[in-house]
Amino acid sequence: MLRRSILFVLLSVGVLAFTSCSTQKRLSYFSSMGNQNDSAAVYNYHIHEARIVAGDMLIITVSGLDPLAVAPFNQPVVSYSAPGSDQLYNTPSLQSYLVDVNGNISFPVLGEIKLSGLTKSEAISLIKDRLAQYLKDPIVTIKFLNYKITVLGEVARPGQYTINNERVTILDALGMAGDMTPYGKRNTVLVTRENNGKLEFARLNLNSDDVFNSPYYFLQQNDVVYVEPNNVRAIASQNLSLYLSMITTLASLATVLVTVFIK
Repeated sequence: MLRRSILFVLLSVGVLAFTSCSTQKRLSYFSSMGNQNDSAAVYNYHIHEARIVAGDMLIITVSGLDPLAVAPFNQPVVSYSAPGSDQLYNTPSLQSYLVDVNGNISFPVLGEIKLSGLTKSEAISLIKDRLAQYLKDPIVTIKFLNYKITVLGEVARPGQYTINNERVTILDALGMAGDMTPYGKRNTVLVTRENNGKLEFARLNLNSDDVFNSPYYFLQQNDVVYVEPNNVRAIASQNLSLYLSMITTLASLATVLVTVFIK
């Protein structure tokens, strides 16, 4: 009897240890890399530079040696005074441009310029070429105003996030959303992307270091990241519904019994 009890305890401990290791593996990222404390791995990931698409809001500023010469190509300086003060403050307002459905922006003096499909550096070169007949050595800067991604599903803070840096990875996005919950599938994260009017879908395995080689490792504007719930979440939801149903039934039965006994 004692031997059976000892054997049962050992088997139970073994099962718990195996389950614990298995759970830890499911909850950790890049578990396929193993223990690389004493070595460094190098990955040739796809360098992503955001391309301008219809619907983008761009901040475009033109500067140069002669402020008067570049003024027609920028938003006028706005003067304002603080409440209770006679002093005037000058500040340049942000010159934002909406890329229309045809991929064009309407630029002061230059007229319509097609920017869709270009990277920021390509768009800067194009605008500088158009400015060359008016300005000498102009400096052009472009910034995305509405570079957004959406993170949904089993994360701590699902929602839409505005990105200040156009180079954002899937890990950055999950970090902004507070990381995955324990119920999120790390081996099948869905990325939805619009490309030239078509929807693309890709699944990333964050348990594997192969994710660094994926063209979807770097996200693009308007990408949607969805973390699916795992089986534990599904079972927990089913059990919760079952428990609530049982509690409701028992409460109703108790009410009937109390009514009968009181009578």
